[in-house]
Amino acid sequence: MTSDHAEAAPTWPADDVSVEELAGLQGVEPVTSVDDMAHPEVFGSDQEWEAFLADLYASRRADLARGSSS
Repeated sequence: MTSDHAEAAPTWPADDVSVEELAGLQGVEPVTSVDDMAHPEVFGSDQEWEAFLADLYASRRADLARGSSS
């Protein structure tokens, strides 16, 4: 099935483009401070943050448990 609203696939540079060139093409700039990466607004409350961490840790423990039993 096709759609009349399908987007064209992005064109990528050749395989021999360096990481630096690719970053430049995408407008990526180096991180100068970890503070630049902090986004406290991602979670609406401390409870959301704590729930996220609890789920993350639980999934990691489940992965470890599955890995150790194989």
